[in-house]
Formats: sequence, C-alpha cells, structure tokens
Amino acid sequence: MSKHRIPVVILAGFLGSGKTTLLNHLLRNRAGVRIGVVVNDFGSINVDALSVAGQVDSMISLGNGCLCCAVDTSDMDEMLHRLTRPSAGIDVIVIEASGLAEPQEVIRMVLASDNQRIAYGGLVEVVDGVEFEETRTRHPHIELHLKCADLIVLNKSDRLSESRREELLAAVSRITPRTPVVATAHGRIDPELLFDRRGKASREPAVRQLSFDDLRTDDHDHTHDHADGCDHLHSAYETVSFVSERPMNPRKMMDFLDGGPTGIYRIKGFVDFGETGARQKYALHTVGKYLRFRLGRWGEGEPRSTRLVFIGAGLNARSLTEELNRCVETGEPSTTDELRMMPVLRYVET
Repeated sequence: MSKHRIPVVILAGFLGSGKTTLLNHLLRNRAGVRIGVVVNDFGSINVDALSVAGQVDSMISLGNGCLCCAVDTSDMDEMLHRLTRPSAGIDVIVIEASGLAEPQEVIRMVLASDNQRIAYGGLVEVVDGVEFEETRTRHPHIELHLKCADLIVLNKSDRLSESRREELLAAVSRITPRTPVVATAHGRIDPELLFDRRGKASREPAVRQLSFDDLRTDDHDHTHDHADGCDHLHSAYETVSFVSERPMNPRKMMDFLDGGPTGIYRIKGFVDFGETGARQKYALHTVGKYLRFRLGRWGEGEPRSTRLVFIGAGLNARSLTEELNRCVETGEPSTTDELRMMPVLRYVET
C-alpha cells in the first residue's frame, strides 16, 4: 500500500455561517487537486448537496474532477473507504458537517476509522461574523466547537466595521488563544491553508510535502480567480521556513511542539534528530493540535538537515525562529535507543 495518506478536512460551523459557500470556493479554486466531498445535512432534501453537486444521495464524478456525496454520518466510514479507493484518484477529502452537528464527534469518527489510506486533516470552524454574538448567547456550546478547531474562519467580515471585526477577533482569541483565525468574506479562504496545490510536473502527487523551492515561489505563483474576489488571499496568513544543518534535540523539540506555538495551523517538513549510526528520517506533519511523524530513510547522498515550513495567522517569524534555534542539539546526538525512550515515539506513524 502507498505510504501517501489522503488528508480528511472537516468543515463545520453553525447554520448559515457559510460552510457551503466556502466549500464551493475550494472546488472552484482547487488548482488541479481532486477533492472528494462528504456532505452531511438534516432533512429529506439535502440542500447543501444540491448546492455543491447538483445531485443528492449519490456519489458522482463531476466535470471538474470532484466527487460529491450526500450521506448520513452513520455511513461515514463506508464513504471514506469508497472515496479512498485508488481508482477514485482523490487527493483530499472535505467533510461538510451539518450546521447542527457536534464537530468533536465527527473528529472522533475520522480518528477512529480503520481506513489506513486517510489522515486527519484538521477541523475548520466557520463563524458568522454578523451573527456570532447572538449565536453564542443562544448556543453557549459553540465555544466548545471553537476550542476543538484547528483553524477558525471569521466569515462575512465584509459586513463588519473594522472596529467590530477587531472586537470579534479578540473575542475568539479569548476563547481559544492559540488557534489561528482568518477573517474572510464569502468563504474566500486560500485553499493552500488546507491542501497543497498540484505539483508542476504531472508525475508529482497533487497533495504532497512542499519543497523549499515551492516555498520560495509560492508568494509569487498563486493563481487567483479575480472574478471570485480572491486577490491577495495569502495576505491573511504567513509562512515561515526554518532550516538547521545541526540535529534537533528530541526533548526540546517535543516540548516546543506540545506547547502549541501561537497562531500555527500547519507544520510540514523533515526533522533530523541526529541518530548516530541510523538513517531514520522523520517527516513531520501537524494540523492544529494534531501531530504526527512518519518514519522514512535519508536517501543516498541526501544532506541530513531539519527543514520545516510553518503556516498560520499572526506568526512572529523572529520569535518562532528563536524558539526553534533553542531546540537545536548542543551536545552529542541521540542514539536510536535513547530516542526510543523519548516522547517523540508517541506520535510516530508507521
């Protein structure tokens, strides 16, 4: 079986917050990525599925290469298996939860799945900026939804004054201080916050680890649908890169990652723990609070170094770099036996 796992992104938010609008935006701006969609809604007529795919209660192949499904949550695991068949060719799966769903339950279902082809891709919680305070008053448990989120989208921000928008951003930050928040209008979030664009060469997988060459060109190569108002979407978030030719100290690195650096949504790259006499390569991927390493091997002649890309909102590049530099090994590198005794192995995915 391929080691590549398909990320499953959960899209949640209270009724009318703009989830389907955001999903349709992703479908229109997917840049060659094949998106599988699971739409979960209440009622005999699934309006969200109609909005997304134009059909109900079926799995269909659309002209734009997306598969859209309308299912009950009890069928979730079966649907994930159907979407992850190699013949489907799906690169990323988006689950649009009902506006009345409990997102933590959807997260649990994804994490509990026995499907070896998927990986949790994070919870995106969409907030209606206009109705947020009233919704919060009527449904206080909304705060729990925000605390479960890996990324919060403050939608309909175009209908807010600048001062009101800042008030809401501050209110959300008080509820969940370390979760990145992106203010947007009409669900126009940059898809690259959720998945990587298709590789320049056709042989490259659509959802893959960003290289540092990609990072250097990302800010200049974004293609936006100007008619859809996507100009400068990437100004809502920042990317910070970190490279170290010296190994990282496992304990310090795990303390850094467990501490949940403020504002970071995704971390991608490779970590060198400097194991003496070993060729273990640790591919690191985090989405919000979800962290995992995947074991690999350094290639013949490949330089052993730590190379990481951080994506988030409100990042302090200087402070982040200083924290990472404090994680660089200053003594003798760890042996394989020593590393096995450290917390890093709790997060290793084989």
